[in-house]
Amino acid sequence: MRGRYVNVYLPRTDYLTMCEVVVTASPTMENMALRGRATQSSQYDMFGSADKAVDGNRQAVYADASCSHTRPQTNPWWRLDLLDEYRVYSVSITNRQDSGAERINGTEIRIGNSKDSNGNNTVCAEVSTIPAGATNTFQCNGIEGRYINLVIPGSGKILALCEVEVDATPLEYRGI
Repeated sequence: MRGRYVNVYLPRTDYLTMCEVVVTASPTMENMALRGRATQSSQYDMFGSADKAVDGNRQAVYADASCSHTRPQTNPWWRLDLLDEYRVYSVSITNRQDSGAERINGTEIRIGNSKDSNGNNTVCAEVSTIPAGATNTFQCNGIEGRYINLVIPGSGKILALCEVEVDATPLEYRGI
């Protein structure tokens, strides 16, 4: 929700007494995925490179060369290196529209400082389903880390991502 003012309204003629009002907000965020470096476990063909998932284009048809795509394999993964540690508030994923939309089901979104896709990174969410061509946002509640790892556990799996967006803010300097 965005706004500049907070109004408290009592819809009847009575006294309104408040001892304290606290309004909290998160800092202005931007899509940090556009600044990161993407890699993946394999590449289906010359059009399915990892960086296609962070090109700022939500086009969801694979033939339009805007989606990443792995080969069928065991535990396929896609990783975004944010190049520094961030507090991640949400990850949005745009699913493929043309075919294979169900392949995204079961994808784990992990955030942390381990490059390893099945390392000790915190699970932000598990994707149950994303409709074909749709974008779903998963709340990560400020999980801290440098890497966003998406992995589908199992054999013969394919990971195709048409866009990944990351709302995050840099960690503040902690001193020595």
